Amino acid sequence: MSQVWLITGGNRGLGAAIAHAAIKAGHHVAITARNPESAENHVSVEGEQLVVLRADVTSVEEVQSAVDATVAAFGRIDVLVNNAGYGQLGNFEEVSQQGVEQQFATNVFGTMHVTRAVLPVMRRQRSGRIFNISSMAGYRGFGGGAIYGASKFAVEGLSEALAEEVKDFGIQVTIVEPGYFRTDFLDSSSMKMGSIEIDDYQELSAARQKARQSYNHQQQGDPDKLAAALVFLAAQPEPPLHFAVGDDAIQAIEEKNARVQQDIDRWRTLSVETKYTES
Repeated sequence: MSQVWLITGGNRGLGAAIAHAAIKAGHHVAITARNPESAENHVSVEGEQLVVLRADVTSVEEVQSAVDATVAAFGRIDVLVNNAGYGQLGNFEEVSQQGVEQQFATNVFGTMHVTRAVLPVMRRQRSGRIFNISSMAGYRGFGGGAIYGASKFAVEGLSEALAEEVKDFGIQVTIVEPGYFRTDFLDSSSMKMGSIEIDDYQELSAARQKARQSYNHQQQGDPDKLAAALVFLAAQPEPPLHFAVGDDAIQAIEEKNARVQQDIDRWRTLSVETKYTES
């Protein structure tokens, strides 16, 4: 059955791949972008399956206008993909407070703005699917990406709680946790580095940046295959809450789960001894 998809940041990268896959599957798609004209280079389709909307997810007003325009064009919203975002990399001390706030404004508050605008539509329908694009860095922290990871950890916490809150309305939430996929994520157009130079970090930061540059556009993940997987999951009656995508994501998540379990086992006695007892 044909669905209506709303995809933020759908003008390039993973967003454009997801839009292509949804259109190919026969669905109607609305994509948002801060610069809609750039979508012409990445997303095109003949007919009336696609609308391209201007919206900066940090603007509540622009987000609401985009949601209203999607409903006006297609009558409903069946699938929301919160994809808009970027990577603020660099060690924690190297990232300015402004950099921290800008990262959260897009990755966290932007996701909240769009979800808040779409939920009334889905509640009226008593149905809907929400895919929140996180990262393996939203499940396991990585050095050199503290602020980006923190923003994606926030998306994961929001998503887990939201899934509990909206399930009775027929709305299902899936947290998508990609590893490295072959997009522009490691380009300067999608990634920002810390603006504070600290001598103690200089050698380590330079090595990490060199590694990222050598890996750019060599990532093992195929965006088109991720997109096809989301189209498949959107049709499943019981989609996963967490969807780790790629061998590297699965490995990172399994390693963290094992370390957490080791800590629980090692310190279990000390932990349970904190229980209050009557004197």
